Amino acid sequence: MFTKILIANRGEIACRVAATARRMGIKTVAVYSEADASAKHVAACDEAVLIGPAAAKESYLCGDKIIAVALASGAQAVHPGYGFLSENADFADACAAAGLVFIGPPAAAMRAMGSKSAAKSLMEKAGVPLVPGYHGEVQDADFLHAQADKIGYPVLLKASAGGGGKGMRVIDSSEQFKAALASCKREAISSFGDDKVLAEKYLLRPRHIEIQVFADTLGNCIYLFERDCSVQRRHQKVLEEAPAPNLPAARRAAMGEAAVAAAKAVGYVGAGTVEFIANQDGSFYFMEMNTRLQVEHPVTEMITGTDLVEWQLRVAFGEALPKQQHELAIHGHAIEARIYAENPEKGFLPSIGTLRHLDTPAAVTFALGGVQGSGVPAGVRIDSGVREGDAISPFYDPMIAKLIVWGADRREALARMSQALSEYQIVGLASNIAFLKRLVEGAAFATADLDTGLIERNHDTLFPAPQPAPPGALALAAVALIEAEKEQSAAQSGDHPSDPWGQALGWRLNSAFKRRLSFTDDYAQASQAKAYLSEVEYHSGGWLLNEKPLTLMTRDGLYLSVKLGDNAVHGTVRRDGELFHVFTGGNHYALHYNDPMAHAGEVEAEGGRLTAPMPGKVVAVLVGAGQEVKKGEPLVIMEAMKMEHTIAAPHDGLVEEILYTVGDQVADGAPLLAFKTV
Repeated sequence: MFTKILIANRGEIACRVAATARRMGIKTVAVYSEADASAKHVAACDEAVLIGPAAAKESYLCGDKIIAVALASGAQAVHPGYGFLSENADFADACAAAGLVFIGPPAAAMRAMGSKSAAKSLMEKAGVPLVPGYHGEVQDADFLHAQADKIGYPVLLKASAGGGGKGMRVIDSSEQFKAALASCKREAISSFGDDKVLAEKYLLRPRHIEIQVFADTLGNCIYLFERDCSVQRRHQKVLEEAPAPNLPAARRAAMGEAAVAAAKAVGYVGAGTVEFIANQDGSFYFMEMNTRLQVEHPVTEMITGTDLVEWQLRVAFGEALPKQQHELAIHGHAIEARIYAENPEKGFLPSIGTLRHLDTPAAVTFALGGVQGSGVPAGVRIDSGVREGDAISPFYDPMIAKLIVWGADRREALARMSQALSEYQIVGLASNIAFLKRLVEGAAFATADLDTGLIERNHDTLFPAPQPAPPGALALAAVALIEAEKEQSAAQSGDHPSDPWGQALGWRLNSAFKRRLSFTDDYAQASQAKAYLSEVEYHSGGWLLNEKPLTLMTRDGLYLSVKLGDNAVHGTVRRDGELFHVFTGGNHYALHYNDPMAHAGEVEAEGGRLTAPMPGKVVAVLVGAGQEVKKGEPLVIMEAMKMEHTIAAPHDGLVEEILYTVGDQVADGAPLLAFKTV
């Protein structure tokens, strides 16, 4: 077996590979960019080497630098993880030329499947059913437009070299085609260095089902059943589960055998995923093959009792597959939720910031093969590449963690996921946890009414109007504030701890002290945040909150248990500046404390400027100074996290001044242009 490997990646997959390698007695070498100097994966490996600036193209995408580090460190092999160079055939060839084992498929297999159009042609020759579309080499805009008209709308445009939802557009009419094509090509060239696209008929209510395949160098190839990845937003997966609900055994076998045939057709070695799009009637079509380990591989590990990273290492070393097809069986049900730093209420825009507070459900981060010694999979597993105090930067994917649960059946797995999401607490940036909880508990997902449009179909349920904070949450925030004031005054009293005049105890000589506390909902996207004005009256042993008795029962760090009237309320309160984050009853309430003394004399910021929703680069300016525009008209296109974001006119108006040009980097909240409503 290898004695040392280099991990050519970052984040949770680098941590995951390092953990498996350590268990196998293999030393690991991490590479990191300047932005990742204190990252979790750097600490997880035995050695770590800086390879360049924050931008991936100057660090994690520099194959020559990575190979040089591997050789200098004495590593025998390179594990590419997923993303970055994991499906780069030239990098695989370069590793081989340098005498390093590339822990992945042969370069020839990657080239065969790396181009979506070439892969579809290969599958067509093999008799695998394909979705109607155009997968050819001609990329002339007018020609592609004609092909789309011929296919019939809606049409899906997809970057030929793409993945992860980048470089994809759904086009509903011929009039939208050229603008969508231009945007798709820009995103494709930025993400993959190749702007070639293919066009396909966009199926209505399809399911996304993928088959995990694995092959060794000895001619063995198997499938480890399927994953349903239908729940997506912007063509990126949100929830994945295994096995796929309501999939008959005969269809499972047919899809598995087709996937194995596809892998064998290209001489595949290692872990790979053959993705199918399936109609509600059960018919299925080849979509693409991902020639790498997938982000969602843990659900397969949980139901099969395997460690796919260990399999990768063993197969790359030349060993046979640890199991054959007849030795594999499905045990229970597993679901994975991707915890992202993003704001679902703002179109899933990534959120940049520091994880000031991170509290996760009790979890086994990784047990051997996903299975504990008893043979029962760990109920909750978390794969993460970040820790409390780490920053989510604009340079890389904003995934915080993968939350994976296992149950004896789907019903138990759903309940466990709901509970785990209730216990997941994040402060410092926006996250999708509350959205995931609504999604998991919603009728569509709970009843397995699955298709790739599930989120859009259930928009009103999944994006409800903001609800006011309940009295219990306000009580917890008030007690946390008052207790903090008491501690601060006690610390400041110094040599006179018994002086009642120097402590914030609310003591009065002949009357009860009353004060008003003002909180406001800190909704990310609410047209009118709700304000809460609470009257607190201090008494010995407790308070009155809006005339209801309020008592602190117990306190353990951030955890508070209070009694409001006849009701007991429990929760955690984390203060972040003027924001009180209250976690209670499985919900998270962000309450802004309006300190009457903190902002005296401040004035509102200057209006009339459209600002950047997040840090990024300006890739297109669509208007000029002095131009009149209509509400909704696109003004500027920014690129961040390898995705494009369009800033549109909020009203009919006049563009007074353009403040940035194409190519400029802009900070979060930076004014992009001066705009006057007319």
